[in-house]
Amino acid sequence: MKWMRNVVRALMAWMLMATMAAQAAPANDYVLGVGDVIKISVYQNVDLTLETRISESGVISYPLLGNIKLGGLSVSAAEKKIADGLREGNFLKQPQVSILVAIVKGNQVSVLGAVNRPGRYPLETTNTRLSEALANGGGIMVGSGSDSVIVTGTRNGQPFRKEVDFPMVFAPANPAEDIILQNGDTVYVDRVPMIYVYGEVQRPGTVRLERDMTVTQALAAASGLTLRGTDKGIKVHRRQPDGSIKIVQPGMNDTLQKDDVVYVKESLF
Repeated sequence: MKWMRNVVRALMAWMLMATMAAQAAPANDYVLGVGDVIKISVYQNVDLTLETRISESGVISYPLLGNIKLGGLSVSAAEKKIADGLREGNFLKQPQVSILVAIVKGNQVSVLGAVNRPGRYPLETTNTRLSEALANGGGIMVGSGSDSVIVTGTRNGQPFRKEVDFPMVFAPANPAEDIILQNGDTVYVDRVPMIYVYGEVQRPGTVRLERDMTVTQALAAASGLTLRGTDKGIKVHRRQPDGSIKIVQPGMNDTLQKDDVVYVKESLF
């Protein structure tokens, strides 16, 4: 029966791991919002079962209790509020109320831009993070999406905007970059930044601006210089914040910026 003992040991180990994972998991108590469809059940009281939508004012109409405001409450707080009402009204001695969120409409974020499935997605927990919202949107489009992700919304009644260098979300030193989203936030992924290389290069045109790309790397991405080209006197046309164009003469190891225009001139000799 050795095989049976091995099975039992494996099952016990799995149950222990599952228990530890459950204990380590954070409490994700969803906050009810306007438009959410909920199903309310009371143990051994089928006549008090109700499926309803939370109104614009955050209120529902419930048997025996009338209008109750549940919008803005967590699921557990809403369950307690209904149970307290039934008990204090002397309708039930020990009501056991459970609420199931059937359709999430009240708490959503918009995921837009260069993602595979742009749209509005529900915040099914109170600690949904940026990486989870992007996963719901199918992730950043490979080859088209930028590493820079912009999150906008409101915090404490004030406009909120944060630009996140998304690869840094997974760096051990930057866990805070994977910010927690709130209802009404918008997550926007811009198109990948580009630069423009023209003049005496093998393949003039647009080049994807990689992280910390240097002039040398940009020329390599354009397949190098032509026989008539020279790496002396390369000029970069760079747009300034006020919209004007500044011409700079960079070193070969200087880094480039988004929308830079790199011009390689013809050798005079």
